Amino acid sequence: MKEIDLKELAEFDGNGGKPAYVAYRGEVFDVGGSKRWKGGVHMKRHHAGEDLSEDMEFAPHGPEMLRRCPQVGILKKTGSS
Repeated sequence: MKEIDLKELAEFDGNGGKPAYVAYRGEVFDVGGSKRWKGGVHMKRHHAGEDLSEDMEFAPHGPEMLRRCPQVGILKKTGSS
């Protein structure tokens, strides 16, 4: 699996023909094929190119919805200094 850091993830925002990726608990998913992520936005509140790990805690559904989308990579861990 390809490692993608947060800066790279932000580039995959679904705009201008770019893929729409989101991260959840270290996994990166391509949500661009989902009609619920049209234009890289879900429910007018969540945006592709972001880590949605915290937001998922408040979602009316679980992570199984993301796992229906293809996993394209893993989120690269950043070291703390």
